[in-house]
Amino acid sequence: MLRELLANLPKPDHNADLLVGHETGDDAAVYRIDETRAMVATTDFFMPLVDDPFDFGRISATNALSDVYAVGGRPVLALAIVGMPVDKVSTATIQQVLAGGAAVCKAAGVPIAGGHSIDTLEPIYGLAVIGMVDIKNIKRNIGARPGDALILGKAIGTGFLASAMKAGTLSPDGYREMIDCTTRLNDIGAELGERADIHAMTDITGFGLLGHLSEVCQGSHVAARLDLGAVPMLSAGRELAQAGVNTGATGRNRAEFSAGVALPGDLPDWQNNMLYDPQTAGPLLVACDPGAADEVLALFHARGFDAAAIIGHCHPGEPIITVSSIITVS
Repeated sequence: MLRELLANLPKPDHNADLLVGHETGDDAAVYRIDETRAMVATTDFFMPLVDDPFDFGRISATNALSDVYAVGGRPVLALAIVGMPVDKVSTATIQQVLAGGAAVCKAAGVPIAGGHSIDTLEPIYGLAVIGMVDIKNIKRNIGARPGDALILGKAIGTGFLASAMKAGTLSPDGYREMIDCTTRLNDIGAELGERADIHAMTDITGFGLLGHLSEVCQGSHVAARLDLGAVPMLSAGRELAQAGVNTGATGRNRAEFSAGVALPGDLPDWQNNMLYDPQTAGPLLVACDPGAADEVLALFHARGFDAAAIIGHCHPGEPIITVSSIITVS
């Protein structure tokens, strides 16, 4: 739908200082401010995934900041975006949402300098974020090369957890796993941006792993082989997927991207769904020189991304993703 909405918009006049726009679906816009530096701009907001207002604020802020990290930048300033049904939600609850977002921004070293609020039918919260990046360090979701290793920074499965949360069936352990994952900042992205051996980077969000990897392959003109057994999955998310929990966005992602994906014919439905599961504040996906893969993976682990793993490789060919194995269930 987003592509259809953008397709008929008048093309903007060429601006040599706009280094990254929306053409390839990159995570943020990047605008040159001088010979060596550029400004990064993004916005993200959504309705509550959880009942706890403080956690809702934390998740939303983490998700918004991730877009800056995904292009190799450092966020420097944020503005709050708030829509609340003021006749239904108390001032104290709204304050807790804002406090959650502020806590994450403080941890990231980012001041919330203001924002805008309106009266809405449903609660909405998020951030508009400005960041900075050295031009030579800009990472995009294009630029992956044949032979590159694919590294995923966090486990996937938050879509299943959010679905169970809405249904009132998420266990306390599952809730803790969801919060731990969705409030973990992808701040390692700024360090990864400094590495010339990293050729492409994006964060996995609403399109799911296969959707965002498809964008990398299409924009980079490479194929990819994905080792399903190596893909880290949240344990509670995996259990819910096996139990048949699903989301509407999973089906939409499959309809949009399946033409560029080759899956084993006997792949169980839950594994298929996991690969298309939409993520919130999801992991970074990195395409790096194969000779640097172990070093980059060790950097993830040293920074506390314990689930990070090498999940596949790029190779020459049409932009098709081939899933090469089926994970076993103990």
